[in-house]
Amino acid sequence: MAKPRATSASAAAAAPAKAPAKTVHSALVTYASMLSLLSLCPPFVILLWYTMVHADGSVVRTYEHLRDHGLVEGLKAIWPMPTMVAWKIIFGFGVFEAALQLLLPGKRFEGPVSPAGNVPVYKANGLQAYAVTLITYLSLWWFGIFNPAIVYDHLGEIYSALVFGSFVFCIFLYLKGHVAPSSSDSGSSGNAIIDFYWGMELYPRIGKHFDIKVFTNCRFGMMSWAVLAVTYCIKQYEMNGQIADSMLVNTALMLIYVTKFFWWESGYWCTMDIAHDRAGFYICWGCLVWVPSIYTSPGMYLVNHPVNLGPQLALSILLSGMLCIYINYDCDRQRQEFRRTNGKCSIWGKAPSKIVASYQTTNGENKSSLLLTSGWWGLARHFHYVPEILSAFFWTVPALFNHSLPYFYVVFLTILLLDRAKRDDDRCSSKYGKYWKMYCNKVPYRVVPGIY
Repeated sequence: MAKPRATSASAAAAAPAKAPAKTVHSALVTYASMLSLLSLCPPFVILLWYTMVHADGSVVRTYEHLRDHGLVEGLKAIWPMPTMVAWKIIFGFGVFEAALQLLLPGKRFEGPVSPAGNVPVYKANGLQAYAVTLITYLSLWWFGIFNPAIVYDHLGEIYSALVFGSFVFCIFLYLKGHVAPSSSDSGSSGNAIIDFYWGMELYPRIGKHFDIKVFTNCRFGMMSWAVLAVTYCIKQYEMNGQIADSMLVNTALMLIYVTKFFWWESGYWCTMDIAHDRAGFYICWGCLVWVPSIYTSPGMYLVNHPVNLGPQLALSILLSGMLCIYINYDCDRQRQEFRRTNGKCSIWGKAPSKIVASYQTTNGENKSSLLLTSGWWGLARHFHYVPEILSAFFWTVPALFNHSLPYFYVVFLTILLLDRAKRDDDRCSSKYGKYWKMYCNKVPYRVVPGIY
């Protein structure tokens, strides 16, 4: 973590540091969310895997199993226990990604000024790590050293191990936040449940250089998404001797999206996930468990349900998905360039429209930010979520509509991003006050232009 910096032209709103951690939602919603995550999400991960892999993708068959055996006994019958193979795969992948995060070269990148006035410093080597990971994984398969199909064959055990192991990891984060916080951007709400759920630290690190949130969110969560997408493709090839065009479209779009993410990784470090949300159960368990299971689920379904789309439909879906991914990238690029140049850039061929917003930090310093009101960001305050949701739809639609479960991710993502848009608006309203009202008057729609 770098020393405090006096000014910032592009810092965004964040929860207070040192002071008790603030929740965006009410205590009732926070408790309900916490209990839902703890009680419903872990079994849902296992039920989704079981339905996709062992129940032919049919929610009805899984329901009938639970009805016939009883909820508890039925769940116990299908819940695989973690095995040594599963732990070895997780441990090997985690150690490999941690080593790449620490050892690969990368440019120094400074994140936005934190509420406590700290400037987090990162080593931007995500794209290199991504390339090394995929090349290594495919090489191990090509040369017969490791068969990725083993990952698929032990997928239930891996998810089970992640469910339990990530919960223990979140307990570690909670205790670390109390005993050995990495910076002054930490604090307790005085409520153990809220602290565990939302997190204690904004930028937890092990030692000076290993950033925990970069590891959980980027190098484990997002990287596992790409690795599993490739795994499903290879498994279908080994089962059928060929890869269906539906799987090729799904895998291609997912890999393009993840490639876009790592190309833009330093921009992600300025977003809500890193700069605002603390490292707790909410975000870390989600990245360690939910991303590898739910986000990859359309490909998981296609392994046993190959669909022949035909060249014309396959190409149409592929190009539509690529267009959405590009628009999503261009939205982020536009904002990042605007911040980097302090507003002295060109947006869609002309000078950007902006609002200069003053605000006060938690330690009483007066600072200012620039709010972009033109380009993609003049259409809606969170327009970039629209192409992101559509991208998810296009890499899911190759499964067609025989079963509804593959579309759970699209529904979940829509709810997640609409909630995130509201939370971000609430934070910015609290931070910028009258300037945020001016911004909302100029850009009245939150996500979908003309609708919402």
